[in-house]
Amino acid sequence: MSPDVQVVRAGSADPDAPLVVLLHGRGSDEGSIVGLAPYLPERFAYAAVRGPVDLGGSYTWFQNRGIGRPVPESLRATMDWFRTWVDAEAPDGRPVVVLGFSGGAAFAGGLLLDDPQRWAGTAVLYGTLPFDAGVPTTEGRLVGASVLVAHGETDTTIPADLLERTWTYLHEASGATLTSYRDGGGHAISEGGLAALQGWLDALIP
Repeated sequence: MSPDVQVVRAGSADPDAPLVVLLHGRGSDEGSIVGLAPYLPERFAYAAVRGPVDLGGSYTWFQNRGIGRPVPESLRATMDWFRTWVDAEAPDGRPVVVLGFSGGAAFAGGLLLDDPQRWAGTAVLYGTLPFDAGVPTTEGRLVGASVLVAHGETDTTIPADLLERTWTYLHEASGATLTSYRDGGGHAISEGGLAALQGWLDALIP
């Protein structure tokens, strides 16, 4: 795992602006996910971070036991690495939103479950929460946490059982203040999913 944090920035340059951290999918990098920033509210600062696990020219957030199933020790190491960076990046109560796509969604979900009150909001986009990976998924765990979940009903990349388990947990057991979006699309941020994300961010921090 790389000790350095590679970041591409976009949006507001105000150091007090709410920070939205963009987390890419497995086998990608920060240059792909930062492309979301121009479509999102301009008043936020955006930081696209590169996953620290090198796959040989592309990157991810953790070693896994199969798609959407992190190795607990790897997830813990990366979460600790990330928290060191974000706590220096956004001290003194600066709001931080974590927004992850695919493998980045699982990582964002791990951060959320590990410390629900740290984040102003968490977006889990077209991915799964990291179940059975060393972070709590108990009933009521996310009370007080603002969460967006977006799924495509024909997603064949993330295992269907994990997508359904994520959807059910967030809706029925988590206690989160939840916004959800689902359509007939696949493993990509659809036009409707983007609109849901835009509206959720705008309402999250007025």
